[in-house]
Amino acid sequence: MITMADRLSSVQEYYFSKKLREVNQMLSEGKPIINMGIGSPDLLPHSSVVKAIQNSMNDKKAHEYQSYQGLPELRQAMTTFYQNQFNVSMDFASEVLPLMGSKEGIMHISMAFLNKSDEVLIPNPGYPTYAAVTELVQAKPVFYDLVEENNWLPDFEGLEKLDLSKVKIMWVCYPHMPTGANATKEVFEKLIAFGKKHHILIVNDNPYSFVLNDNPMSILQVEGAKEVAMELNSLSKSFNISGWRVGMILGKNEFISAILKVKSNMDSGMFYGIQKGAIEALNLDENWFKSQNEIYTKRRSLLYQLVEKLGCSYDKNNVGLFIWARLPKVERSSEAFIDAILINKNIFITPGTIFGSNGEGYIRFSLCIEEEKIKEALARF
Repeated sequence: MITMADRLSSVQEYYFSKKLREVNQMLSEGKPIINMGIGSPDLLPHSSVVKAIQNSMNDKKAHEYQSYQGLPELRQAMTTFYQNQFNVSMDFASEVLPLMGSKEGIMHISMAFLNKSDEVLIPNPGYPTYAAVTELVQAKPVFYDLVEENNWLPDFEGLEKLDLSKVKIMWVCYPHMPTGANATKEVFEKLIAFGKKHHILIVNDNPYSFVLNDNPMSILQVEGAKEVAMELNSLSKSFNISGWRVGMILGKNEFISAILKVKSNMDSGMFYGIQKGAIEALNLDENWFKSQNEIYTKRRSLLYQLVEKLGCSYDKNNVGLFIWARLPKVERSSEAFIDAILINKNIFITPGTIFGSNGEGYIRFSLCIEEEKIKEALARF
């Protein structure tokens, strides 16, 4: 009898992978499903970005294997972007590595730094992939609480009470997904001090900085951050190219070299045309972000109306691509609440519980849905 690897016993199929099969089945049955659950931008990339891919197709090197480190001009565009947007100076030759999406980076970082006995601090609520990948590499997840009463920020006093002797990595994500909470520089400074004190690698996952956010920040802005911190970023949300799978990891040469050892054994480089398109995207000016946020602002205003119709509460100070809403005090779980709406109103909303136990009592709405669909959803109530 052929058996599966033991590591699979600790992980489950990704929630959206399973749930979307259900949603697609309902669609195939003719039900008018409105999907408000997924954070996949429905807007188009800038026309110049698409043109850059088209123009690259006849380049001599376009269809060959590419460098494991990406084109030098892509790495240069990434570090220039960080200099212009965050005032963070990084060496394009050694301190940035292009990735095929940030999810790939979570796996590569984990494989590069974690041994079987190591522990990992994971936010609750937080992106489910942090825990899943930790389990897959057979390290141990240690969840730390984020709660609304503390603005979904780490409780450093609580963290200090933990046994941190085996902790190797701490995942953070600000602006926070799923809640939209924003960190301050003071919080980032505390995270760096915490990492230095306990010899923990702090990794900030930062794909939402430019969505409805007046103050984009990077953890690498903190003095001395590169000693213990890295930052993941993605072009998916900011430039509407989620399907292209373009991300990056930034950090000191020693860390990047370790990750490259893993990555270079996992793929044979990013497609040339996608790299050329990514370069063009990273060179867009502030008008691009302004135009996107004008659209998202209108959508968010409409979605606030739907949230209120459902009797939920929310924080208007939160940023990013989602609305995180507290359920009214009813005797139903988050999953039961959204399932009832899916069945009765043919609207799919994400339950907060998929992001951790502290997501119970909350639901999440995506802004990746056109205004007419939001108006239609409102009409159903």
